[in-house]
Amino acid sequence: MNANMHVDSVVTGGMRRSLWKVPVLVATIFVLTLLLASHFVSDWHWAPGAFVVVGVLVFGLGFLFQIVTRHRAITYSAAFGIALFAGFGLMWGSLVQWADVTRAAAMYFAVPIVGLIGAAVARLRPNGMAIALFVTAIAQILVLVAVAIVLWNRTPELSSWTAPEWRGLAGNTVNALLFLASALLFRKAGRTEQGVS
Repeated sequence: MNANMHVDSVVTGGMRRSLWKVPVLVATIFVLTLLLASHFVSDWHWAPGAFVVVGVLVFGLGFLFQIVTRHRAITYSAAFGIALFAGFGLMWGSLVQWADVTRAAAMYFAVPIVGLIGAAVARLRPNGMAIALFVTAIAQILVLVAVAIVLWNRTPELSSWTAPEWRGLAGNTVNALLFLASALLFRKAGRTEQGVS
């Protein structure tokens, strides 16, 4: 069989690197950790299918990372990885906030859409991705401010805000900083690629 016919691996520096093994390992460890944690958290009642969905999602993100970054420099790979991590964290946290705390958290679902549209327009080129992630960080901050205003109008006393509301605001602030860090790394990767060519 011809070695060029192997779709599941990439040759890097004379060594064959599998594209699916690391995502499977990461997804397995992630789901097993969640499964173990669910036995210690009293209010955690996921159906078995939920663990499967999370595993498939984590595998898909890992496989996407492998496909997109396989021939890229470390700076580009780091930027793309941070963007994926921030997007996953944003979706996860927003889903929890939306389900458990406030329906206003549904506004956060617009932020990854901004990032996906930007990535599609940029066609994953580093300079375009830098702009897309800067815009995504701005969208994240705007939605964060909008949710804070909704919370403020509902409960003007900051001391009466609940712990999940504070965690949501803090987590989304971290996500905005991660999108910004990713944008800066994409910018650096773009400058490096321009300097090489």
